[in-house]
Amino acid sequence: MNCEVALILDKKYEQLQNISDDPLSQTSQVFEKSLQYVKRFSRYKNSETVKQVREYPSFQTVLSRNRLAEFELCVLGNLCPETVEEAIAMVPTIKTKGRFEDDDAIEKMLHDLSLIKKFE
Repeated sequence: MNCEVALILDKKYEQLQNISDDPLSQTSQVFEKSLQYVKRFSRYKNSETVKQVREYPSFQTVLSRNRLAEFELCVLGNLCPETVEEAIAMVPTIKTKGRFEDDDAIEKMLHDLSLIKKFE
């Protein structure tokens, strides 16, 4: 997810700053632009929140407990659809692979994600 990439690039940027007196000499324009992009489009800003999305406490993660493929997990985590219709439009396979008995299960998953975002 974008938020995970942002955390990784931030850590790398900090490491580069510690190595050199002039941190800009250690980073390329591509690195800078990539960092700016993922920060801008990250739905979750706090590292603990990112961890919660992947590792929801006391049971499997909000997204992976629904047996989502990595691609599906990333799309839903990055775009944070608000309705079942949006989620199915973005990731049609969540409905077609038979992992969800009905739309209520998808609604619950989206609700759990929105709660995490709300309390960030």
